[in-house]
Amino acid sequence: MRQPALHTEEFADQGAEGMAGLPLHGSAWPKLSGAEEAGAEPDSRPAAGAGRLLVVCGLLLLPWLYVLATGLPDTATAAHWPVAWVGLDTMEAVGLIATGVLAAHGDRWNPLVATATATLLVIDAWFDTTTASVGSDLAMAAAMALGAELPLAALCVWLAVRALQQRR
Repeated sequence: MRQPALHTEEFADQGAEGMAGLPLHGSAWPKLSGAEEAGAEPDSRPAAGAGRLLVVCGLLLLPWLYVLATGLPDTATAAHWPVAWVGLDTMEAVGLIATGVLAAHGDRWNPLVATATATLLVIDAWFDTTTASVGSDLAMAAAMALGAELPLAALCVWLAVRALQQRR
């Protein structure tokens, strides 16, 4: 059975009396067989397999990190450098706007969008500071990271965690 969210029109239309037969969030769902009898949710097997695949891929990246650390040149020229930075900042702007709108409306997608936006902001701070040349460029990158990007990322994480805690 599906569970209508408490803040939807469906709940308002049916009222609390119409919900008597539906399990509420966090309540036990009927167990089926196999992994479900061991206490796992019915759809957890594909997620567990995907989780194992991600762990293997992460472990396989570890030797590649050594190859990169020892083989990459100290400097490089990048084609489409402005497109890369404008694209990243565009994604950040869209993420900040979407996070703000979703947070203001208490939308269930807010934690996901806020987390993605925080990730983009941290990546921007990292690459700004690590690609800046010593001097005024590095000072500007550090100021932007410490004064804007990282505080905004922290705000997005706070919004995501707060929204998830309110669902419990």
